[in-house]
Amino acid sequence: MRKYGKDGRLDCVICNRCGKKLAVKHGIVREGVFTSDHRWDFFSEKDGEIHHFDLCEDCYNEVTAEFRVPVDVEDEIELL
Repeated sequence: MRKYGKDGRLDCVICNRCGKKLAVKHGIVREGVFTSDHRWDFFSEKDGEIHHFDLCEDCYNEVTAEFRVPVDVEDEIELL
């Protein structure tokens, strides 16, 4: 969950799963976070809804460890 200040800058990120408050400095998240912004479309019971959530890295690891088919991971060639 993200909270923004009146100036539009990111103030706070909270893991939707465990409630951990992630480090944010000058509007930039300073630790690992998985962000999802998903638009549900036709053929779902959530058609027309947009869901937003954030997971800390520990929660991301715990959730994906339960997948029957593992996450497809590739290395980033250039880090900016």
